[in-house]
Amino acid sequence: MEVLGIDIGGSGIKGATVDTAAGVLTRERLRIPTPRPAAPAAVAQAVRAIVEHFSWAGPMGVTFPGVVLDGLIRTAANVDRSWIGVKGTDLFGERVVVLNDADAAGVAEMTFGAGRDRRGVVLMLTFGTGIGSALFVDGVLVPNTEFGHVEIRGREAEHRASDRVREEKDLSWDKWAARVEEYLRHMRDLLSPTLIVIGGGVSRKAGRFLPYIDLGDTPVVPAVLRNEAGIIGAAMAAAGSGRLSSAP
Repeated sequence: MEVLGIDIGGSGIKGATVDTAAGVLTRERLRIPTPRPAAPAAVAQAVRAIVEHFSWAGPMGVTFPGVVLDGLIRTAANVDRSWIGVKGTDLFGERVVVLNDADAAGVAEMTFGAGRDRRGVVLMLTFGTGIGSALFVDGVLVPNTEFGHVEIRGREAEHRASDRVREEKDLSWDKWAARVEEYLRHMRDLLSPTLIVIGGGVSRKAGRFLPYIDLGDTPVVPAVLRNEAGIIGAAMAAAGSGRLSSAP
């Protein structure tokens, strides 16, 4: 089934049509910079531009960087706070499924990527403007975990170890990796995962920082779907193929 998936991020809004059975984009993705401020009306306009670009009239999935419960936006850490209380279908249309961005990426990665056929506890973390998280237990998603807000040294983890922090502070890859490893060790000690998957835009540069990260017998691997995971997961949710779970 072909479905349009749109991934709203703190720095960019990305969309493409997706073959939800194969987990691949069927057309080249379109990226539009996230408006400043990232208020609902401005973001909705960018989403409409992507819909028009693909001449799309069918079902679609949209991710959002915050807690989403039954399509209702409950938090907005890296976009305008006026999002809180917005119903996704009121903004994007009745045929649109709205879900947390990291959850969407995680479902895609568990179905088609590094987490495929993995049992036990799997943690996916997306590093970008903030840090998103998706937690799976035997392939079933625990939604809206938002582990990027866990405190490390008295500050939220995403304020110390996000990719945006790396860029803003001009950190070398090894120095940033040390911050990431400290955070990953904390999450490992809390959750005892059998696998940690690193996603988000920085995943395509995994060779520049993962060699500096060592969590002993807990494997840390880059996302196979890279930064397309959110788009694919959004489309899967709209198609009903994700079911917010990768379990059979």
